Amino acid sequence: MASTGATLIRPAVAKHDEIRDAGVVRAARNIAIGYLRGFLVVLVLAHHSVLAYIDGAPPQATSLLANPPYWRAFMVVDSHHWVGFSLFTGFNDDFFMSLMFFVSGLFVWSSLQRKGNSSFVRDRLRRLGIPFLFAAVIIAPLAYYPSYLLTTGAHNMADYIHDWLSFGDWPTGPAWFIWLLLAFDLVAAALYAIRPTFGDALGRTASSARQHPVRFFLLLVAASAAVFIPMLAIFGAMSWTSIGPFQFQTARLFHYAVYFLAGIGVGAYGIDRGLLAPDGILARHWLRWTIAMLVVFAVSVVFMLVVISKGATMSPIFLNIVGGAMFALTCGAISFSFMALFVRFATRRRWLWDSLSDNEYGMYLIHYMFVSWLQLAILSAPLPAVAKGLLVFAGVLLLSWSTSATLRRIPAVSRIV
Repeated sequence: MASTGATLIRPAVAKHDEIRDAGVVRAARNIAIGYLRGFLVVLVLAHHSVLAYIDGAPPQATSLLANPPYWRAFMVVDSHHWVGFSLFTGFNDDFFMSLMFFVSGLFVWSSLQRKGNSSFVRDRLRRLGIPFLFAAVIIAPLAYYPSYLLTTGAHNMADYIHDWLSFGDWPTGPAWFIWLLLAFDLVAAALYAIRPTFGDALGRTASSARQHPVRFFLLLVAASAAVFIPMLAIFGAMSWTSIGPFQFQTARLFHYAVYFLAGIGVGAYGIDRGLLAPDGILARHWLRWTIAMLVVFAVSVVFMLVVISKGATMSPIFLNIVGGAMFALTCGAISFSFMALFVRFATRRRWLWDSLSDNEYGMYLIHYMFVSWLQLAILSAPLPAVAKGLLVFAGVLLLSWSTSATLRRIPAVSRIV
């Protein structure tokens, strides 16, 4: 269920020194980071919007109790498909969750130093724990109800609740990102209590990234591959761990932790004077990173096509090592490319981007229910897959954006979202 991953991230562009969500300092000098967050959230919305129309999607579930429960990722499966959406979702899945963990780590160290452990933990529990409960208890059951309506047999709320309580766990959809980020934050707080200088040590590792981003890139790719390949060999690429409402992509757990720690290191050294410095080498060489991203992704697509056609004759050890290394390389290349693009070009405030950055957390929390209901609404429409995917995405974007903006007018909501 690799595509279920796409999930949540929190707001980050800013007008003053206020900590938001995972401790993001909202300051004018961090416009690029805030706008990058907004862009990633839009990608997440688009990713989920078109999953119903990709080639190779599993058949629509006839029962929510069937195994494997692919309906948790593919809530609605349309008969119209387009290979372009398959490439798009594959591209996203290679990097955007990893980059979200990286960006989420950028301000953790400054927040820990300024707030201290107790205040830091309370802030995370409020800004991540409460939204996670909301998404799990309210949004997820609403989002998955269209999947239930497409199963065989009679449908009523009592049967839906019965099926839901029979899963043995509690599906939360994209909200898995929130609780896992909270867990990473709590680990960071524990490390800070045990060793108050751990962030400075990570910062020294990232200190050369401004002038030598390629070195830092290679270090990140190597660390990512070192933790991902063994997990891939043990659990496989499609495995998810689910304990109650707590889910995560099993093989990618430590890979995400590496990106989160890398973000802490870059932030501890100093965002404006390190890897993400507006006048740094990464920003100046944005075109090289963009070309590298396209080349590496193209190679990864070719590798996947070879695996699909000849994978049965290849050694599993070879596939795990080469496939794991290819994932780590592709993830790093795409992530660095988008960081370079935003640091280089997102230098001035734009009203639309500001609004997106202010509302992105709310958009991510609620978007999943709009995705499934809109996909269901046009399921029988005689439209090509491209038109359906674009229609659903446009509807999800507008509904999520406007609903988030409306809810944030409530003081109690705005203090969290």
